Amino acid sequence: MTSSQGRRPIVVGVDPDPSRRSALAWAADEAARRGLPLRVVHAEGVPTGGYWSSELRPSWEQWNRALHEAGERVLRDAVSFAEERQPRVEVSWLLAEGHPAWVLREETRNAAMAVVGSWHLPSAQELFGSAAVGLPLTAHAPCPVVVLREPEHVVRQPPYLVVGVDGSPDSAAAVDFASEEASLRGAALRALYVWHPPLLGSLDEDAAEQEARRLLSESVAGRTAAHPEVELRREFVRGHPVQVLAEASEQAMGLVVGTRGRGGFTGMLLGSVSQGVLHHAHCPVFTVPAAGGRAA
Repeated sequence: MTSSQGRRPIVVGVDPDPSRRSALAWAADEAARRGLPLRVVHAEGVPTGGYWSSELRPSWEQWNRALHEAGERVLRDAVSFAEERQPRVEVSWLLAEGHPAWVLREETRNAAMAVVGSWHLPSAQELFGSAAVGLPLTAHAPCPVVVLREPEHVVRQPPYLVVGVDGSPDSAAAVDFASEEASLRGAALRALYVWHPPLLGSLDEDAAEQEARRLLSESVAGRTAAHPEVELRREFVRGHPVQVLAEASEQAMGLVVGTRGRGGFTGMLLGSVSQGVLHHAHCPVFTVPAAGGRAA
């Protein structure tokens, strides 16, 4: 096994529930595919059903000790799972105290990618629940973040990835990342521009549509040259971006979007389309920041 020194790891957050292993399996496979180490992280936050045991007592000292021991068991099981699945991947682990989103955010400072699972939680829980980390991590992480649904969905053959394109810097980073990911997986790439006509109409709707088509061509032109083996399809679709991208994700290997798109408000860390597809996509969602968004 080669040393992990100098190679940024793929960081994966693990759940106390041993039945939720899709994110961990995906992260281990991605680490093997990219030749990167894997960093398995578990945060001791508010206890869930996976923690409770007959040993847990009302005493704060005993409660904390039991919580810590339960966290260690979670990590031991997770590390064993990852090592058995990908024996050639170097695996390290971290047990930390704090909110899972905050703990993982700190770990992404030197990560190639972060991976977490999601169970289609309601919006309020996804934003504020102690067990939900997808949105807050995606909003703040400096590296690409992958949010996987449980259980895994069916992927159509031959496989393809979908990347949302809108001409923004975040979109350009998403295209770069999607091209690399498609190449690593031997998949095709669908570059999808979704044009949503104004509610009140436009005096020159044809011109607006032509401009959107131009942005699609320019956003993709040259950016996929590094991976000429990837079959590329450019698609222009009318509709609501979240709805169209969610539908396109139904049998895709993954959906890649930028953290913010064109027209985003200053100070907004995560765009409305990115938030929407995290809730509604059927496949793994990759969110890629404009700066430093490439895994290495």
